[in-house]
Amino acid sequence: MRVSAIAALAAASLTSGPAGAPEAATARPCALHPVLIEDFDDLSIHRNRIGPARWTAHTPWWGDFGDARFADPGPDGPFSVKDGVLSITASKDAEGRWQSGLIAAADSTGAGAGTRYGYFETRMRMPTGAGTWPAFWLAALRPAKTTKDAPVEVDVIEYYGHLRSGYRAVLHVWYRDKALRRGKGHTVEVPEGALERDFHTYGVDISPQAIVFFLDRKPVWSQPTPKELDGPLYPLVNLALGSGFPIDKTPNPSVLRVDYVHVYGRGPGPPGGCRPGLPPASA
Repeated sequence: MRVSAIAALAAASLTSGPAGAPEAATARPCALHPVLIEDFDDLSIHRNRIGPARWTAHTPWWGDFGDARFADPGPDGPFSVKDGVLSITASKDAEGRWQSGLIAAADSTGAGAGTRYGYFETRMRMPTGAGTWPAFWLAALRPAKTTKDAPVEVDVIEYYGHLRSGYRAVLHVWYRDKALRRGKGHTVEVPEGALERDFHTYGVDISPQAIVFFLDRKPVWSQPTPKELDGPLYPLVNLALGSGFPIDKTPNPSVLRVDYVHVYGRGPGPPGGCRPGLPPASA
């Protein structure tokens, strides 16, 4: 059975009502509802606009990073879909310059798919090779030109290709005033090269009480939810290069494979909090 089908069985056990709906909040305060179920059965990426495309190919604030430019979708672009799997390819052009890809479920107007509380998950297979820097992360869903301070960023996974026995999970709170910024990270250890040999799921549950990180549906780290989390977050996936590490030995091409990105929302839940993560498919 394809993993997307398994996920669909899990989704069938979730409520389909809107987050925070009075009946759902009263009867099942911890119930999840689908917000974004992306199984990559087609390629729906626009350069910079959500609708009808489900993804954009740049950060909404046009803040590229790393040592490969994030390219637009198109015949020579970094994105392709086959058998329900998205490939994001980093490669050199004829002049030897690197290009790669990023997808964001939002655009600069604040349009997009996200939730304040709920569960975010992807299933990916990492590229092999030093210099690769793939990530699955969450950013604040709001217009890029907003003057509001302190967006929360949740890095569910940052994988550094030369460090094959683990990955980083990080929670950031960004302020324009650098003295007020804060963040905390954790290294999740895995067998050497395990994340490159096969697909794995990477998830995070967000509630008013805690942000809980998951690997293959098992919790691996948690942090108290920062008071600055005051609105929805949306997912991004990218294959960047570098991050201060050399890319002279990075394989050309390098490919990040993404089976799905699923987002489920819920309300704040009861005072004592909700059980983090997806319920069992049989629940």
